[in-house]
Amino acid sequence: MEFIAENISIIISLLVATVLLIIEMYMPGVGVPGVSGVVFMLIGVFIAWRQHGALAGLGVLLIAIALVSLAVIIAMRSTAKGRMSKSSLILRSSSTKEEGYSASEDKTALVGKEGISLTVLRPSGIAHVDGKRIDVVTGGEFIPKGIKIKVKKAEGARLLVERVEEDKNV
Repeated sequence: MEFIAENISIIISLLVATVLLIIEMYMPGVGVPGVSGVVFMLIGVFIAWRQHGALAGLGVLLIAIALVSLAVIIAMRSTAKGRMSKSSLILRSSSTKEEGYSASEDKTALVGKEGISLTVLRPSGIAHVDGKRIDVVTGGEFIPKGIKIKVKKAEGARLLVERVEEDKNV
């Protein structure tokens, strides 16, 4: 009991650090809880070093890292399968195309249309198709600037084009 009373400041700083780092896991970006958690951890290590020497400080640092790692593993497992998975803190819904969500503009209407390469396509570049400047990609071939092209395939935001061979008999 005397050991705990003597080192209560170290224990409290490590517990506060652990709680703050767990809170940081559920907040976007690096914020105040994460920075404060690291500071509290360093304070606990510093107090141990000052009171008991460098070896004790190193021991407290290793204990702090193990404690935070264990707490993170338990929190992640709870988030995936436990009580936290049922919490409103965890996003379970997603937006679908039927609900009107679109990650990128649908460019399937451009398939089969012809245009002109505005830049050198090696294999990607910019072309003018259907009155719009758009990013396009070739199948690996080099197409110089100002050449007639045709949209062959649309995969999300990626448009695959090919060179249009001009009829030389006309």
